[in-house]
Amino acid sequence: MESLLKKVRIEVNPNLYLKDPFSSELGYSIVQVGMKMIRELGMENFTFKKLATEINGSEPGIYRYFENKHMLLLYLNAWYWGWMEHNLVYATANLHDPEERLGVAIRLMVDGPIYRQNEFLDPNQLHQLVINESLKGYLTKTVDTEHESGIFAQVYKFGERISSIIHEINPTYKFPKTLVSTVMESSLLQKFNSAHLPGMTETALDTNEQFNFFHQLVVKTISYE
Repeated sequence: MESLLKKVRIEVNPNLYLKDPFSSELGYSIVQVGMKMIRELGMENFTFKKLATEINGSEPGIYRYFENKHMLLLYLNAWYWGWMEHNLVYATANLHDPEERLGVAIRLMVDGPIYRQNEFLDPNQLHQLVINESLKGYLTKTVDTEHESGIFAQVYKFGERISSIIHEINPTYKFPKTLVSTVMESSLLQKFNSAHLPGMTETALDTNEQFNFFHQLVVKTISYE
């Protein structure tokens, strides 16, 4: 399975870019090195000028691919959630019990991708970027326009797949999307808190504590509705 996914290229909404970054070596460098720099510097300190220096390119050359650094971040976010959807589909393909599939889905939301090799973008770096930077891409004044253009399709599709599993377990539960989006966002924040604001959580990184918390939260919520 890992060998199949390793060669998968995630197709994202073309409204996210001006020119397909995987159409040239320069585009490859922009997304691969850009991902690494955003993760290391944070969006506040990352600039296309710094990226141009790092890849021995030019700022105008980068702007031919992405309108601004915000759109590059949204592109990387979309790529990540598309990769997560592939993980969910492949990891649950042979599981018939919906409760078992839900456990896999919660594990993905809390711990990130199961399959961590890809020839186009490194899922490990993407996961760290999403933990630290992804909400900066959504909490903006332009989010309504971006929503209308369909550039959040990947995160919607991932969430809808998990919502459908919850509906399968309990068809009368009224808020599957709300519950799933709450876990998606909160699990990222808990990872961030564990690493940077430990006073905000009892759970530690690299343990099962966060998974156990969210698994219990979801299962009890849909069981006692």
